[in-house]
Amino acid sequence: MKKEIYLFMVNNYKVINVEYDKPIEKAVTITINRPESLNALNTQVVRDLELAISDIEIRGKELRALVITGGGDRAFMAGADIAQMVNHSPAEARNFLFSANQVLNRIEALPIPVIAKINGHALGGGLELALACDIRIGVHGAYLGLPEVSLGLIPAAGGTQRLPRIVGQSVARYMILTGVRLTAEDARKYGILIKAVEKEKLDEETLNLLKMITNNGPLALRAAKKSIEYSLNEPLRAGLEVELNNAVECFQSEDLREGMKAFLEKRPANFKAK
Repeated sequence: MKKEIYLFMVNNYKVINVEYDKPIEKAVTITINRPESLNALNTQVVRDLELAISDIEIRGKELRALVITGGGDRAFMAGADIAQMVNHSPAEARNFLFSANQVLNRIEALPIPVIAKINGHALGGGLELALACDIRIGVHGAYLGLPEVSLGLIPAAGGTQRLPRIVGQSVARYMILTGVRLTAEDARKYGILIKAVEKEKLDEETLNLLKMITNNGPLALRAAKKSIEYSLNEPLRAGLEVELNNAVECFQSEDLREGMKAFLEKRPANFKAK
């Protein structure tokens, strides 16, 4: 039964591409493939992402990392599809935004590290998608921002909530209330991007980042993500208790013993997610 669901999900995408073992083994790359519309977020993109995330959740410990990027060379995702949204009633807008929020929440909650490979402009819903990822790397020449107020709207796919947690209240208020578009260099200075690189270096830098991540203990990575997520919503003392419990769980794994043994023997560790 599980296999049938799995095949359905893999073959039913309409506006995204999902490639497993790319760019390295046990990694998966999702490409939003609407370059003619600058990969704008619409109902079909949300539906495809829902299927892709469900597939990734089913595969479980088989995977080590996810990369999300945009098709073409102009945009990661240049916001929501205004041509679709302009005709939405308030009820239709609520349904669309609720669905978008749900899929971004699921991306954020994935137990594996998620990298936003920002190959071009990331505006509105595009930046909100990137903010739901763990790490963001972008190219020089890209603009990042939440310009919704210029349309009489507010960021409504997590932008008003995630951005302050990443850059702090002052910068978030500046970006959201002015709708300013930041250069990749400024986005890096504010902590939105971990790196801003030349376009021809983006694949190489993303691969290096993936290797750094996937060379680490997969169970430890999951425990670290779980602990970090808890810290965003709970008091410090409660978070410290969760961190302690997650660390103790690591001590029950074969991976931890292998990692420590490899360190003492000065060799690469052979992690097996056990």
